[in-house]
Amino acid sequence: MLSTLLAEEGQIIQTVTEKATEMGYTGFAVALIGVALCVLLCGIGSSIGLYKTGTSAAGVLGEAPDKFGKVLVLVLLPATQGIYGFIIGIIASGSIEAGLTLSQGWAMLGAVMPMAFSGLLTGIFQGKSAANCIYAVGKQDSLGGKLIIYPAMIEFYAILGLIISIMLIPLVG
Repeated sequence: MLSTLLAEEGQIIQTVTEKATEMGYTGFAVALIGVALCVLLCGIGSSIGLYKTGTSAAGVLGEAPDKFGKVLVLVLLPATQGIYGFIIGIIASGSIEAGLTLSQGWAMLGAVMPMAFSGLLTGIFQGKSAANCIYAVGKQDSLGGKLIIYPAMIEFYAILGLIISIMLIPLVG
């Protein structure tokens, strides 16, 4: 019974793989989709985070332009996720070849997903955290150096996603 089920499953997988290859749905295409998603999601997270910090800084600087230096680092923190996604895109695209099997393509997609999701989420949440820190600097100037630690703690998880993806990409193939 079990051997019959396994044989049928093997035939189904082979049929699906053959049909996917006929339709041009190859490992190369899946890997490219993964790389594009990684860069795109990290960029979206950074953009949303930068929107939050930029609008907060504009409000604070409208009343106290002398605080520009103190809020600049807080404004730029969410930009790092976009950079990390771009780095993974470059590393992964160097590993993609035209002859990738479908399973290798899916493996590449899986390898870049830690950075894609961590970049998206940490970019957004780091922007929210940094925006509140910018408001606090607007109220009390002396907090500038101390408050950077809170959004920087969120950065740690983006770095973990970066490291995991860097470790997984060479395993594909």
